[in-house]
Amino acid sequence: MVFKEGPLKGNLAAAYAAMDADIDCVTAYPITPQTTVVEKLSELVGEKEFLDRGQKVEYIRMESEHSVGAGLVGAAFAGARTYSATAGQGLLYMSEMVHWMVGARIPVVLSIAARALTGGGWNIWADYGDIMNQRDSGILIQFLSSHQEIYDTILMSYNIAEHPDVMLPLFPAYGGFVLSHTAKPVKRISWEEAQQFVRPKTEEWPHIWVDGDRPIMSGAMIMPQTYAEFRIKAQEAQLRAKPVIKQVMADFKAKFGRSYGNGMVEPYMTDDAEVLLIGYGGIAKQAEDAVDAARKMGLKVGALRIRTYRPFPTEDILSYIRRIPVVGVVDRAIAFGNPTASPVCTDIMAVCQRDPEAKNAHIIPFVAGIGGRDTTFDQQMEQIKILFEYKDTGVEPARKHKMFGTYWTGLMTGEGEKPADFSEPYFGDI
Repeated sequence: MVFKEGPLKGNLAAAYAAMDADIDCVTAYPITPQTTVVEKLSELVGEKEFLDRGQKVEYIRMESEHSVGAGLVGAAFAGARTYSATAGQGLLYMSEMVHWMVGARIPVVLSIAARALTGGGWNIWADYGDIMNQRDSGILIQFLSSHQEIYDTILMSYNIAEHPDVMLPLFPAYGGFVLSHTAKPVKRISWEEAQQFVRPKTEEWPHIWVDGDRPIMSGAMIMPQTYAEFRIKAQEAQLRAKPVIKQVMADFKAKFGRSYGNGMVEPYMTDDAEVLLIGYGGIAKQAEDAVDAARKMGLKVGALRIRTYRPFPTEDILSYIRRIPVVGVVDRAIAFGNPTASPVCTDIMAVCQRDPEAKNAHIIPFVAGIGGRDTTFDQQMEQIKILFEYKDTGVEPARKHKMFGTYWTGLMTGEGEKPADFSEPYFGDI
């Protein structure tokens, strides 16, 4: 029985969305926690519903994630609408081909059931370390926070990636196991409506094709005299993607009645907020419950969910920070050696320093939920209280898990109390 509407696991929502976007080719290799995406697609490509509507999807089993990426590149070169999924070390193994996708300017959509990266021990639970590892590769990155958003976003992804002003791969990312393997209500869009919304397919892209009668050269050596200009084209495409993302979201809302902010960011209770909590992914959506509770206590707090990370939503974020100058940024990833240990927080600090109205904002970094650790309602309430303590006193409050200027949410306490700022290794010599 083919799913129409009801509870659906996040990975299965991704698989149905790819089929409803009328993909031509899937390259598949399993890795936890994305495996059930490609498993489900292996079933759907032969389901009567999809065959009856004339879909013919090439499902190609590959021998590794690197080969998955290579297969996507080859199929996309030929003009196919492509899709696959990966996670964690699989994304790292594919990394060379990710750069090929960007350099060739091909609109692959590849969903990421985000998980921690480890070596010398391993972890398969929710964490955005894997997709953050690719943040400077040139791909478009979006962070998703619900099962319905997974389905809707993959449909929208092709309208963004295949837009002639963009032509870049798009990687929608959502928390492994938190969203990939839990089930929540999802409403599928009918085939007819989906085809009215998703961009019409083309036999080839305007800049690259496979045609024996029109031979072209691709993948040739780029000399120093032209390399900078070549890379600047990808940067230009990233920036041109911003209005495209916003327009696609507006079109989706007009047709289906659902939206996720303006496509770049999603605000919550920000109109009169005195402090702002910024995050991404599922725990950013969960923070809305903490905002509601804090409001009942008389604390005027707002939340802002970053939905699109690449291109970075500079103007959208600044529009809030200019009027709400006490800000906490919650990262579910680590940037090692970084002054804040927080990749998104550092990006926000950087754009604020270049803006005369936002450069004096006080931005407090939090790291939470890494390696799949739960981030609880109480912990998010504590983050909000820290912001208000700073607002009222002008001093960042001491906490036993404040290390190197960053608040690490939910660390194990061990025996006894630790000092507020560490001059010695927290876990001893390693």
